[in-house]
Amino acid sequence: MAEPTGPDDGITERDRLGAGDAAAVLRLAEAAADEDGVRPLSEHVMLHLRYGGDPRARNLMLHEGGDLAGYGHLDPTDPVEGPSGEMVVHPRYRGRGNGRKLVDALVRAADGQPLRLWAHGDLPAATRLATSAGFERIRSLWQMRRSLQTPIDRPVFAEGIILRTFVPGRDEPAWLDLNSRAFAHHPEQGAWTREDLDQRERESWFDPGGFFLAERDGRLAGFHWTKIHGARADGEPASAHGHEPIGEVYVVGVDPAAQGSGLGRALTLAGLRYLRTRGLFQVMLYVDESNTAAIRLYESLGFTHWDTDVMFRHPGWREANATRATSGNWSAARAAGVRGSTVDRWHR
Repeated sequence: MAEPTGPDDGITERDRLGAGDAAAVLRLAEAAADEDGVRPLSEHVMLHLRYGGDPRARNLMLHEGGDLAGYGHLDPTDPVEGPSGEMVVHPRYRGRGNGRKLVDALVRAADGQPLRLWAHGDLPAATRLATSAGFERIRSLWQMRRSLQTPIDRPVFAEGIILRTFVPGRDEPAWLDLNSRAFAHHPEQGAWTREDLDQRERESWFDPGGFFLAERDGRLAGFHWTKIHGARADGEPASAHGHEPIGEVYVVGVDPAAQGSGLGRALTLAGLRYLRTRGLFQVMLYVDESNTAAIRLYESLGFTHWDTDVMFRHPGWREANATRATSGNWSAARAAGVRGSTVDRWHR
């Protein structure tokens, strides 16, 4: 059942969305992407919209005059870092305070916990909004790109390594095990479940021919999963939203026991050469700005910085109360826009 998250703000909070509401949010996201030149919602949220996602996630729907003017997504599942959110306002309904309404609603929905908020593309308007609402910038995710028309070295694999492609219906358990070990310290990637993998295998872009596995003695040692943005339903490249299709170094993972052996570099090169055979002109990837070792590797492979996604953090009223209790400085917490000791939201 839909419930308001604040007084007279036009926002309703829901768990799972029906097909009609999910389609409306996807159309809103497309309109924003066309306007801003960057997609406003992550792949995780887009999959949540298409397949239902985690029932613990919250969907904030902002309506104005009967139209869907904005959308916010809250993922409360990280027990260590706390909830994270994303949001988007339709271009027609910007400049009316709707962004601030959604931000405040997400803070309330976080129930006093610190809230991390992603802003894709590092747009100045998003930074101004986050800062005015009491958020601080804590993390940056680089998008890097390179041409596929310039020379790409041949991959060199160590003796005993066999390269093959992913076999759907057979390789899922072994891949999930390797992925969890390779990304043990990466909460978003390392925690993938079979459902996460199955959802991506159902996506139109999924291509097992571009999903490379490195084996040694019958055991997976590493992988490079490529992706093509803007491919046609038959898998052939095609322009999308007026832009040429682009390849992606989707995920590269190496068993901790094989790290430092050059396997990651060889797998990356194998994927790049494959993407070039698909008739693509460019390839992209995402990497944390703080991961200097990975950035150096990708720069050595011809990648350069293209764009940035930013994560902001709001302390939440619980952390602010703790700060007040230890320092007596409540004015700083009030300046950050946090709530008092009562929860300003509708409870279930």
